[in-house]
Amino acid sequence: MEKVRVSLASPIQAYEIKIGSGLLRSLGQEVRRCLPRARRVAVISNRRVFDLYGGSAVESLQGNDFLVSHLLLGDGERFKSLNTLGKALTFLSETGLERNDAVLALGGGVIGDVAGFAAAAYLRGVPYFQVPTTLLAQIDSSVGGKTGVNLPSGKNLVGAFHQPGGVVIDTSTLETLPARELTAGHCEMVKNGAVGSRPLFQQTFEYLDLLSRRPAAGRGKKLESLIAAQCTFKAAVVKGDEREAFGRTDRRSRRILNFGHTVGHALEVTTGYRRFRHGEAVGYGMLVAGEMSKLLGLLKSSELELLRQAVRRCGPLPSAGDLNQERIIEAIGRDKKSVGGNIHWVLLERIGRARIVSSQDIPPDFLLASLRAVLKNRD
Repeated sequence: MEKVRVSLASPIQAYEIKIGSGLLRSLGQEVRRCLPRARRVAVISNRRVFDLYGGSAVESLQGNDFLVSHLLLGDGERFKSLNTLGKALTFLSETGLERNDAVLALGGGVIGDVAGFAAAAYLRGVPYFQVPTTLLAQIDSSVGGKTGVNLPSGKNLVGAFHQPGGVVIDTSTLETLPARELTAGHCEMVKNGAVGSRPLFQQTFEYLDLLSRRPAAGRGKKLESLIAAQCTFKAAVVKGDEREAFGRTDRRSRRILNFGHTVGHALEVTTGYRRFRHGEAVGYGMLVAGEMSKLLGLLKSSELELLRQAVRRCGPLPSAGDLNQERIIEAIGRDKKSVGGNIHWVLLERIGRARIVSSQDIPPDFLLASLRAVLKNRD
């Protein structure tokens, strides 16, 4: 089993990420270790995940003397809404959850974000645990305490920072993951490597290359080590900038984790969250940001080509050539990360080194040219 410790400003909030195959069997023991006086655990999941793994999770929790109830939400980004949040809060109230009890998110990023936000809001904050079952959630959304829901006008516009009490990553859940969900997770892995460090990017690239040639070889210890490396990188960024301070533009600002997300979120919004998995949209977003970096003279052509090769190895992305670029640009203008009316783009100086650039310093036609180059050429 791999372990990653997430250290924060307050030592009380520090928690562990545990990574390995079959960890659902010891889930109850882990929650009990963190919450020795808790009586109830409210599990929030969706039907598909709960049918596969809910029985094991509930059995383990009950075996450690927890009273367990569960709520099943809709599956997909469009269910990450205020309406869904209301259902989750009502469920917590009807369950009789108290301040020392816990919420447990069993599922992908949508489940983790909604359950975490509900835990942050209910009784002004109750403990919660992340049990991510998708690759993307395992290496990204389950780590760092960002929770929230979408509005029709944009993604993640309502939310809170609420750190989990622990993260349990059972890698065996990836064996039932659809191919597109794996592609989405691979894109997020490339993103972390592209802004994190050359060694992390290289480790990710080599894993994806091996997976493309010998799929069976991309499981077991190689995968667990890569997930641990990805989580270690994100944990280090979160430790240094837990709440993404808006005044920071240095290379270790938490903002660098938004590489590819400005365009990615706009693609999701303009297609009603129905065409792209989140990671797939980020795949396109990274390529657009790479093109912009090259046009600005920040990134060499050889580095951009390396980024393209990495995204290509992630798996096929949905068609995007038919999308209206002007509508995408309008959606970008509503991005929640704008400051003073300006978007702060995460671009690249080289693989493993990010730079945050204000939209004031980017000619408007660069964005349109980059969108056209990427969206048309991928079809």
